Amino acid sequence: MTCKICCCVASVLQVVLSVFLVLLTAACVTLAVVLVTVLNEGTTGPGLTPPPPSAPPSAPTYLLGLGRADCTGPPAEVPLMGYAQSGQTAAGIHTRLYSRAFIVDDGEKRVVFVTADIGMVSQRLRLEVMKALKLKFGSLYHRGNVVLSGTHTHCGPGGYFQYTLFMLSTKGYIKTAVEPLVDAIVKSISLAHENMRPGHIYRNSGNLQNSSLNRSPHAYHNNPQDERDRFSENTDNQVTILKFTDQDGDGIGVLSWFAVHAVSMNYTNRMVSSDNMGLASVLMELDKNQGLPGEGRFVAGFSSSNLGDVTPNTRGPYCANTGLKCDYINGSCPVGGTKQCQNVGPGDDMFESTRIIAEKIYRKTKELYSTAVEEVTGPLYFAHQWVDMSNVSVKINKTHTASTCKPALGHSFAAGTTDGGGDLNFTQGMVEGDPFWDGIRDALVGPPSNETQDCHRPKPILFSTGEMSWPLPWHPTIIDVQMLVLGSVAILAVPGEITTMSGRRLRAAVKQELQSHGAFEDLQVVIAGLSNVYTHYITTYEEYQLQRYEAASTIFGPHTLSAYIQKFTELSRAIREGSEPDSGPEPPFFEKLFNLLPAATTDRKPDNTSFGDVLEQVYPLYRPGDVASVTFVSGNPRHSGDIRDRTFITVERFNNDSDSWGVVHTDASWETRFHWLKGADRRSNATVQWFIPDSAPSGIYRIRHFGHYKEIKNFRPVIQAFTGQSEAFTVSRGYYSAT
Repeated sequence: MTCKICCCVASVLQVVLSVFLVLLTAACVTLAVVLVTVLNEGTTGPGLTPPPPSAPPSAPTYLLGLGRADCTGPPAEVPLMGYAQSGQTAAGIHTRLYSRAFIVDDGEKRVVFVTADIGMVSQRLRLEVMKALKLKFGSLYHRGNVVLSGTHTHCGPGGYFQYTLFMLSTKGYIKTAVEPLVDAIVKSISLAHENMRPGHIYRNSGNLQNSSLNRSPHAYHNNPQDERDRFSENTDNQVTILKFTDQDGDGIGVLSWFAVHAVSMNYTNRMVSSDNMGLASVLMELDKNQGLPGEGRFVAGFSSSNLGDVTPNTRGPYCANTGLKCDYINGSCPVGGTKQCQNVGPGDDMFESTRIIAEKIYRKTKELYSTAVEEVTGPLYFAHQWVDMSNVSVKINKTHTASTCKPALGHSFAAGTTDGGGDLNFTQGMVEGDPFWDGIRDALVGPPSNETQDCHRPKPILFSTGEMSWPLPWHPTIIDVQMLVLGSVAILAVPGEITTMSGRRLRAAVKQELQSHGAFEDLQVVIAGLSNVYTHYITTYEEYQLQRYEAASTIFGPHTLSAYIQKFTELSRAIREGSEPDSGPEPPFFEKLFNLLPAATTDRKPDNTSFGDVLEQVYPLYRPGDVASVTFVSGNPRHSGDIRDRTFITVERFNNDSDSWGVVHTDASWETRFHWLKGADRRSNATVQWFIPDSAPSGIYRIRHFGHYKEIKNFRPVIQAFTGQSEAFTVSRGYYSAT
């Protein structure tokens, strides 16, 4: 996240400490590699031996299936997952969220890759999805051949975790937020399964400039000079795409990877939003499909990569109160500290910045898609292993070994990043503890053990989460390492936010291992970040020494990257050799989870009004470029239940020929914003804004709002539906608008 829990936490420390006081004072792998081979029940021997180096590449006819499903959760009162700002709870919809699934079958094996518009995939979410897939498909889709990846938007509902730290920042485990995610991911896979047909895959890649910036250049510069000299940039600017076509060559979808944080929408936003990566997907799909967002057979998945130290806010960090550049070393300002140091741009506000970055990623992907001619051929492979990352022995050189550590967060974790700084007196780059905060920590939970402190050096430990287990463990220790190989493309499912140089090292190690015996000659390796389980950050050993936010959030210690390289190398060897090691220790599935989100209250309305009535009416006349706005008496969106494949709003245009209204936008559209506001007296209103695009044809329009409210009838709560409608208004190019 770019937040405390996800990426660049701004003020989760306050949340953690306050809940600390409430909760804690109230009661004072033989590690090996697994190659999963079961595709259909009773099937073994996956035929993993690669073709001889001199043999021509095999070219099986792939069966391809693509599917998309709405995964938008409750757009009200549920904390948004990413920045860990206590006040950033959902209050409307900017854009809807989708899960996009891609299935490839070579006749012997099958793999599934899912990219979902969520902050990250949690361990609990993955476990529940795998259970649901088993119920529906038996052993066909399983932990070995299914990868779940998050786009890393910081504006999707949280509440889908089972570890205490993440649960505290999003008010616990929220069923109404989890169920839409699980159902949508399973639905997207099911749709892909039903749509499978013979087809082709093509790959392409190219550089995209001026769309990303390294937000921790000081840490990146600590990597060896000779290593840095091999690269012209301190971020990975490469966009890699897979083009999917049917047997006739007609395009059916695209998968695109680009390393950039989905934090163009900042922590002041309270609308559910898919941010830059989700918008890029929608733009590509609208370009290929007819109709509204989320409709049509073409599926465009934009996936996260090694984005750990990469921001989309390309103007860089400036002090919001002075306009001067932030301190290069610790990312703070003379007055206001880290909170005032903020990355900005490329637009004048977060909406324009989101659009600019999304359009750049979309246009580059479209260019690569249209010019992709290098066909991906060859058999499929997959390998998966559960690993206890708190205790991996790592070979440092010929004579020395080291170990990963029990999870712990450093003091600079509380500082956040320049994409969302913390509120307290923490700064990035803290290599010494703070007596004040250490004293509070010690009084609440006791100091970290000497063993953990020694293991994490030079990190000064703020929270020794691996030694905290009440009411539930605070961090996962058993994690997934997994990779898929589609002919000449290897996809590494990394369970966290891996930095630029870390990703480069990991890709190089996997490529070297797979090619070490002459096979996989023409191989491209991509990283799919935030996959399967969330473990914060992964920095290089050298970056770790400076303890900026990313390093302080590398929870398994300074040798975390080395451990991942070791494990992914072992998976690569298993694929190359066709071996089938043990699966490793299975992660827990906790039955008793806490929920801190109260039930939604009944709704009230102003006297002499009904739900759906207009409080503030539209103007009679607008022109393209204007904003049409209307405010309705509304109810709590949580009362609408499962809102997937539905909409809270429509913008409709009158068709004179058919004497009827047709929908031109919904709450999934970039052009609309649905704001929900709840007053202290339980009265709600909803403001719908339509940002009229230049392409809007002249005509008669109206805006409608759909929702539900809860009232008490005969001493029992009753949910009632309502509809509101604005007056008709004109959009005309020939007149100045009333605004």
